[in-house]
Amino acid sequence: MNSLVLAVVGITMILLGYFLYSKYLSQKVYRLDPEYTTPAHRFEDGVDYVPTNKLVLWGHHFTSVAGAAPIVGPAVAVIWGWAPAFLWVTIGTVFFAGMHDLGAMWASNRNKAQSMGTLSGRYIGRHGRNLFLIVIFLLLLMVNAAFAVVISNLLVSTPTSVIPTWGAIVVALLIGQAIYRLKWNLPIVSIVGVVALYGLMILGDMFPIVLPETILGLSANAFWIVVLFLYAGVASLLPVWMLLQPRDYINGLQLFIGLGILYLAIAISSPTVVAPAFNQNVPEGTPGIFPLLFVTIACGAISGFHGIVASGTSAKQLDKETDARFVGYFGAVGEGLLALGTIIATTAGFQTLAQWEEVYAAFNDGGVEAFVNAGGGILNAGLGIPTSLSTTILATMAVLFAATTMDTGVRLQRFVVTEIGEIMGVKLNIWVSTLIVLAVALGLTFSAGADGSGGMVIWPLFGTTNQLLAALTLAIIAVMLIQLRRPVWPVLIPLVFVAIVSVYALIIQLGTFFSTQNWLLLVLDVIILICALWVIVEAVAAMNRARRDPQVEFAEAEDDALDPSSSKL
Repeated sequence: MNSLVLAVVGITMILLGYFLYSKYLSQKVYRLDPEYTTPAHRFEDGVDYVPTNKLVLWGHHFTSVAGAAPIVGPAVAVIWGWAPAFLWVTIGTVFFAGMHDLGAMWASNRNKAQSMGTLSGRYIGRHGRNLFLIVIFLLLLMVNAAFAVVISNLLVSTPTSVIPTWGAIVVALLIGQAIYRLKWNLPIVSIVGVVALYGLMILGDMFPIVLPETILGLSANAFWIVVLFLYAGVASLLPVWMLLQPRDYINGLQLFIGLGILYLAIAISSPTVVAPAFNQNVPEGTPGIFPLLFVTIACGAISGFHGIVASGTSAKQLDKETDARFVGYFGAVGEGLLALGTIIATTAGFQTLAQWEEVYAAFNDGGVEAFVNAGGGILNAGLGIPTSLSTTILATMAVLFAATTMDTGVRLQRFVVTEIGEIMGVKLNIWVSTLIVLAVALGLTFSAGADGSGGMVIWPLFGTTNQLLAALTLAIIAVMLIQLRRPVWPVLIPLVFVAIVSVYALIIQLGTFFSTQNWLLLVLDVIILICALWVIVEAVAAMNRARRDPQVEFAEAEDDALDPSSSKL
């Protein structure tokens, strides 16, 4: 198979999804209203609620939801062959991820930009909300702890990415001031910011930063992990316009350009896909493709984490409700294109099948490093970019994706901790909530030793937890649509499929954790499974109630509520 054919077919499918299917969803299902006064305007506070240009907000949303997962997941899943991964990413992006992200943003936007945890209490029930928050908390803990480890590993293994990684923060701070304080023209700011980022990559390639073996008694990996969490804690406390939003925006542009460079290199070099379409000789110990494929590739097909971002930060910055189509659905498109590029890089970036099999000698052997090394080879072959610089570009892409997600993840987990505190009758300010988040994440990360490897301890549950959260988010959207008597099948079909494969995967993992005597993961698996099944039962009951109750409509903007008693939603 020629990789160019794979790229053209995949890109065409995903873009058709945006131009056609997202239009149908926006007009017929969610019925986005350009005249609706969004929470960003109604509750504007200059900190979390900030009306934002849709291009800037797209950059924030896209880079926040993408992270390292759409690289890690597909780079691992191609061990079953490129065809299953390709089909799940393309079909999933169009009919699952885009619909889910757009729907989550719409649902939150129509409810004072409240989080999915809060909305679950409103539309599913009080018990559902409590259990929902547990799942969200665990998922965010996995993301924050694991991504800190992924970033630190890349900073150590690819020292040329250190300068652009940290220099991007300075660029973002300056861009925030230029946009909001100095009122500079957005295109000019964008060009200057992108040029600065790529200039930092060239500088980083010239001056790699290699840390000594120990710093302040910590290994290089552990030192970077501590610094990353301290940075993420500070970033989560700053107003979104100052750092988080401009950092995500300029990173979004840079990352999209990086994707363009990768696809251009594929178009020019047209490398042959050496991996099999369906791998009949998977290494011993590789789990069955069903249902593990659909949870191994979470981000890039559908991801519950996106619903948390869409409702936790993005909905609070939505200038017009109609912007949700570009921000939400096209944000999923960006991630789908990244996952597609990863599939091509990790199956066509090798000279022979034997080389590919050497890298994929065992399940989970492929990952970010496979993408960086194989993709770097494609950039070198297609565009003549030196191998060192090619590796720096892709490594920086992966780091910035993960870092922007970690920024947002810490901020979102702070919101969750505050909500949990309210349920327990304890009022926590942002400082205390942030300290709790950092303490728990650092505790997990260093639970297995001073090297910080504990951050990956609960990562095996990420895919299933993430997909379960997506199913629960779709359940909330489905209840709202049923109450409104709008088309619900575009949501129900993906909801049922994702719920089944996620629960099935959790059950399979139970057996694996028991046989390996991994008691921590076994206990967490049981907790997540019980929470998910309970919420699913309550969600089904809520849908049945919604069908029996009279049709409702959205209430006036000042109420922002679905109010069945007054037939106004």
